[in-house]
Amino acid sequence: MFNQHITNIIYNYSYLQIYLVVIAYFYFLYFGLAPVFLYVCKQLEKQDLLQKIIKQSIPKTQLLFEIKHSIQSIFIFGLSALLLIYLKRQGAILLLPNSFINIMVGIIILTIWNEIHFFIVHRVMHLPFFMKRVHKIHHHSKVPTVFAVYSFHWFEALLLSTVPLTIAVFIPLSAVAIFLYPLVSILLNFAGHCNYRFGNGKGPSWRLFGSKHNAHHFKFANHYGFASGIMDKLHKLIIPKINQRKK
Repeated sequence: MFNQHITNIIYNYSYLQIYLVVIAYFYFLYFGLAPVFLYVCKQLEKQDLLQKIIKQSIPKTQLLFEIKHSIQSIFIFGLSALLLIYLKRQGAILLLPNSFINIMVGIIILTIWNEIHFFIVHRVMHLPFFMKRVHKIHHHSKVPTVFAVYSFHWFEALLLSTVPLTIAVFIPLSAVAIFLYPLVSILLNFAGHCNYRFGNGKGPSWRLFGSKHNAHHFKFANHYGFASGIMDKLHKLIIPKINQRKK
């Protein structure tokens, strides 16, 4: 039934209907899940399973700023979805059957590709020109919150929204995998922006995800990757070798 509904949306809905569905979906992810995620963090903090990273109150003006720009970003996300549907209807994108395996493999591919895609976009955003004119919107949140996950300048939101678009034209994915990936992405984003971490900020890298992204917001630390940190490590290995060759 769910598969049929997805197929119906792709082939039979008007572009306006699709745009409204996508916006409603991202509104649910943002406004529906952010308070739930924050509530769970607070409950885990009471159980001493999570620790708040920066213990200071967040001004209401910051929250309003984050929500305002996140709403703007959601409207931008809808545009990328329309282009994705257009390319599918033109035969430029092949969709795989929505089997369990195809869905799981598709989500894994999108997750891996997002690590690369996000690093490239984020690194570009920290060039002086874009930092001053574009990325400063996201860094307005010195102490990030769950409501900062979509708080972008419209141009940055447009670039970040092209994760499925830039891979689906080369690698066939299932429609359900593409549909579910924003859920996976926003949960990882919540983890990076919630201002909570496991333990005292020491230990395996997976425990440091919140700490690293908080440091990036608060101290402008050089953590440009999304969730894994692999791209940052590769960047640190490759760039010095390139500089040595130039010399």
